[in-house]
This record gives sequence, C-alpha cells and structure tokens, in this order.
Amino acid sequence: MKFRTKDQDGAKPYIDYSLIFITLFLVAFGLVMVYSTSSYDASMSVLTNNDPAYYLKKQAAASVFGFVLMAVFGIIPYNTWEKVSGMAYAVSAILILLVLTPLGYEANGARRWLRLGISIQPAEIAKLAMIIFVAGLICKLKDDINTRKGMIIVLAPPALICLLVWQITDNLSSAIIIFGISFVMLFIASRDYKKFAIFAAAAAALAALLVYAITKAAGSNKFGFRGDRVLAWLDPEAYASGKGFQTLQALYAIGSGGIFGKGLGQSIQKQGFLPEAQNDMIFSVICEELGLFGGISIVLLFALLLWRLMIIATNATDLYGALLVVGVMAHISIQVVLNIAVVTNTVPNTGISLPFISYGGSSIMFLLIEIGLVNSVARKIRF
Repeated sequence: MKFRTKDQDGAKPYIDYSLIFITLFLVAFGLVMVYSTSSYDASMSVLTNNDPAYYLKKQAAASVFGFVLMAVFGIIPYNTWEKVSGMAYAVSAILILLVLTPLGYEANGARRWLRLGISIQPAEIAKLAMIIFVAGLICKLKDDINTRKGMIIVLAPPALICLLVWQITDNLSSAIIIFGISFVMLFIASRDYKKFAIFAAAAAALAALLVYAITKAAGSNKFGFRGDRVLAWLDPEAYASGKGFQTLQALYAIGSGGIFGKGLGQSIQKQGFLPEAQNDMIFSVICEELGLFGGISIVLLFALLLWRLMIIATNATDLYGALLVVGVMAHISIQVVLNIAVVTNTVPNTGISLPFISYGGSSIMFLLIEIGLVNSVARKIRF
C-alpha cells in the first residue's frame, strides 16, 4: 500500500480498520475478563449489592462512553489540539490540585479521584494532556530540542506535573508513566541519542543504588511502604503475609494455568485469594484461565496494535500528528510492559493497569480518546 501526504484526484482518507478492530477486540475481551475476575467477589460484597455483574456494568458504561468520545475525537482535526496545548497543560494541573478540595475523594486508601458529575482520575487526564502539550512544544522548538537547554525546556513541564501527581495523589506509577511518555516523544524527535543513553544509564544506576539502600535499611521503615514493596519484590516469600502476598498469589495463578489454562471462568485465585484481581493483576487471571497461550496471544495483540500505530506515525502528514501518535504508542507500550512486569515480579509491585483490559472507567475512556486522536491523524493520510 502506498501512502501519499497530499490530496490528489480520487484520493480517499485513510482509515486503519486493523487498528479499530484490535481496539474493539481488546475492549470486548477486557469486559469478559473483568466479569470473570470480579463476579465472585462482587456477589459476596454488600458494597456491590451482591451483584456479580457490578463491575462489568460500570466498565461497559465507561467503554460505551469512551467509544463515543473516540468517534468525536476522530472527527475533530488533530491540529486543533496544537492551538490549545498550553490550555490542556493548565487544565491537567488544575484538576490534580482539585483533588485537595471537597471535589476529591478517597477510594481504596488513596485520594486520587474527582467527582465532576462522573468519577474521574486526574492522572489519566494528565497522560493525554502531556501527549498534546509535549507534541506542540517540540514542534515550536524544532531543532532546538537537540540542545541541552531544549531538552530541559521540553522535560521540565511534564516533570512538574509528575511531581504534582506523585505528591498530591500519591500515585508514583502514573507519575513515572507521564514522564516516560514525554521522554519517549522527545527521544523520537531528537537526532542526538547520546544524551538519552547517558540519562538512561544514570537513571538505572540511581535505581540500583536506591534498591541497595533499601536492602541495607530493611526493618527500619525508613523508605515507607514503597521500600517494603522493593523488599517483597526481592524475596516475596519472606513477606508472604504482607506486601508479597498479592505478588505470590499472582505467580501461583500464572503457574497453575499451564499451557492452555483451566478454562474461562475457572480461576481459583480470584476467589478471595488475589486482591483486586480485576485491576492491576488481571493478566495473572488471564494466564490462569487461558494459560500461557492466552497470555502470549494478548501480548501479540498489543504488538499488532503498536505496529499499526507505528504505520500511522511514519505516514503522518506533519510532525505534530506523528508526535501525537508516538505519544499514544509510548503510553500504551509503557503500561503494558510495566503491568506484565509487575504481575510476573520482574519489577516491584505498583499500581499499573493493563490498557483496555483492566477495570477502570477513567483509564478506558482516555485510552479510547487517544485512539480517536490517532484516527484523526490517520484521516489526513491519502493513499
């Protein structure tokens, strides 16, 4: 297939049906797995009115609303967002600050949500806002992003949002993802990769030193619950009754699934053993019920999704459109990698959902909005 960036007689807008189909499949599969993982706990809890389909209904409503938003954002010309990129940044910062007001509320021991007619997590809005803002900022700076000053100018605003997300909502994982999105976008747009290699090496060394310091301070509670998570990551069996409990149950689920799994709906770990299975640990239940085959199939679907995004990014008609798609690619890929890494105990346990599949209304809505942005970029391609 040959793409062209200029209108020609008879040229039609490009619609990536593969991208749309994969997105639809992932969301539909996510609804099935949300019901499978949550129905037992929901039927036993008065908080959900003993309704086994409680979480499914909420996720389905958010998904339908998300598809409507995806269609709307797919129609709106994507260049519109470049004009309001500064406003998007300001709105995301204000919404994070509003968590401190009576509009914010606490759930599962964390104050991270807002009541604005519907329940919204400002960190999810910040991820979308950073994609829009950083893409616009890079386009304004142009070749200056290859200088040290330009790199600082691009990364400083997202770093401030990351700090707000971390300190106000106590959500370090979302802060890491937001900075990761911005970093990847700048990396793709830059010509000088040496600075990024040095930065990555320094970050890895700092992480190693931090892990070493936590192990040396074991038992002192100097690093709080995050330090306990690192210790549980290094030796989950030693913390089986505490921070290592969820990780061990996830590993039991993955190991017991075998090659083809126990069958859809047949998970044992979801029956009160694996806390909040429908959220961050849903991949472990997928592996238990559908086996290694099911887990690898989902990973391959995400790989296909990222490939379609790459096709659109490389054929976008301008830099801003390409960077929007790169931002969406970065967001999805970072969350998929980190979620699976957490479930398999490759990295310390932290709250990161599996895109399109884990339970979470804000997450599914804003992910679908991002796919809408990608569709808007694709519509400008001519073939």
